[in-house]
Amino acid sequence: MNGDLVITTLAERPELSASLWSMPHTWPAFMEHELVGGDTEWIAAGFPQHVLVATGPGGDLVARALSVPFVLGTEGRGELPATGWDQTLRWALTDLRHGRTPDTVSAIDMTVATGAQRRGIAGRMVSALRDNARAGGFKELVAPARPSAKHREPDTPTAAYAVRDRPEDGLPHDPWLRVHVRAGGAVESVAPASRTVVGSLGQWRRWTGLPFDSEGPVTVPGALVPVYCSLRHEHAVYCEPNVWVRYRL
Repeated sequence: MNGDLVITTLAERPELSASLWSMPHTWPAFMEHELVGGDTEWIAAGFPQHVLVATGPGGDLVARALSVPFVLGTEGRGELPATGWDQTLRWALTDLRHGRTPDTVSAIDMTVATGAQRRGIAGRMVSALRDNARAGGFKELVAPARPSAKHREPDTPTAAYAVRDRPEDGLPHDPWLRVHVRAGGAVESVAPASRTVVGSLGQWRRWTGLPFDSEGPVTVPGALVPVYCSLRHEHAVYCEPNVWVRYRL
């Protein structure tokens, strides 16, 4: 499929807007209830030139890559935030509303459709995001990356996991971080509180099919770290760590 893959911006293919959200995917259901980014449709509306779409031989959407421009080099910012994904979305939306001139682009979502995975499409999309940011005159692309295999080790500290390399080639142990590094990115730091999902115990039971009947950490399939369950207060909180990757363009 790679040879027939066509990658463009959503600005060039606005007719694919609806397909962005109906494309089948493998994201955990509970992530759709993320506090800040549960609804990312505003990105497509506000930044269509920073949204990439990939179609296969039949013209169907097989991958999407959302990114947002924002101001990093200003008072009160300057460094990639520990609250990663959530904070970057807040900055981008605030800057858009106030008409500020951005200096940085952040990748936000990169999803390959179910059935089209493990074909090298993810790497193509990452490279396309990098090239699109450079073509837009930006000097830097960053990404609060969600390590794709971290869910297999929810109790491993993310700081230790993020720097684990493969002995055979020195590339990151994690497959998704490895894609970023191969595309020219550098693992920079961990955003320990990047994404947050909060819900009642009833909501978490519906989202996961788990009982949530014990106090303390709960291992949830697809979660990078345990979800904290509070029986006393009848809610559960998931605070997801991401890994900051930086590209100098």
